[in-house]
Amino acid sequence: MFVIIVVLGLSLGSFINALVWRLHKQSTSVRNKHKYSITRGRSLCPKCNHRLNALDLIPIVSWLLLRGKCRYCKKPISITYPLIEFITTLLFILSYIYWPLKFNSEGIVLFVLWLAILVLVISLALYDVRWLKLPNRLVYPLLVAVLLQVLITVIFFNGRSNYLLNSLIGLLIGGGVFYLLFQISGGKWIGGGDVKLGGILGLYLGSPSMAILMIFFASVLGILASIPLLTVGKINRKTLIPYGPFLIVATIILRLFGSSIISWLSSKGFTV
Repeated sequence: MFVIIVVLGLSLGSFINALVWRLHKQSTSVRNKHKYSITRGRSLCPKCNHRLNALDLIPIVSWLLLRGKCRYCKKPISITYPLIEFITTLLFILSYIYWPLKFNSEGIVLFVLWLAILVLVISLALYDVRWLKLPNRLVYPLLVAVLLQVLITVIFFNGRSNYLLNSLIGLLIGGGVFYLLFQISGGKWIGGGDVKLGGILGLYLGSPSMAILMIFFASVLGILASIPLLTVGKINRKTLIPYGPFLIVATIILRLFGSSIISWLSSKGFTV
């Protein structure tokens, strides 16, 4: 199973790189959109658009063997590509090791759905970092995957009677807070994509407490990431910073360790 998880992580990490690049190309290219089709397009060098062969597509290994350059045009290929493949694989492994549910019928189904959701949120994080946008072509499939989890849990594994209600409250908290910020600032503080993403992730976490912690953790992570960049002058107060990745990292932490975090907070006298 561990080998399968690693192979899946590497393969889907490579897919994420291709997916994000193709979606962006489709949104910016006027001609030859079919060339960047997600289902039919062939793998291409992002610099020279030369068609890649099988030896060029081995996750991480090909980049290392080619010393980070395209075999054909010799131009450097960003380290982001193997990094995303590594991060995806690492998150798959951590999810398998620290999955909070038992691997019974419910746990296995929800774990498979979680891996699919991971692919989508990593894609969204990468797109947001590169182009400061959370495209609906990724947000809507994420919503479908999350709704599928909610329906499966309610219909087939309804041992938690308040699950649906708590999920809806999580949706209202996750989306509502950011909607208020969006309206108050006229979209200057936070984007519409963050509103949708916050609501969807709040729905996924299935708990008001988790939704509140998601917002808190994302804010703390954003501050911790911004302070060093402000200090060295890489950004200033007017620099736009993608917030989606912080929401996504917070959600991953809470999905795997949320119950332990809430138990620890309760033991310290905090009511969450």
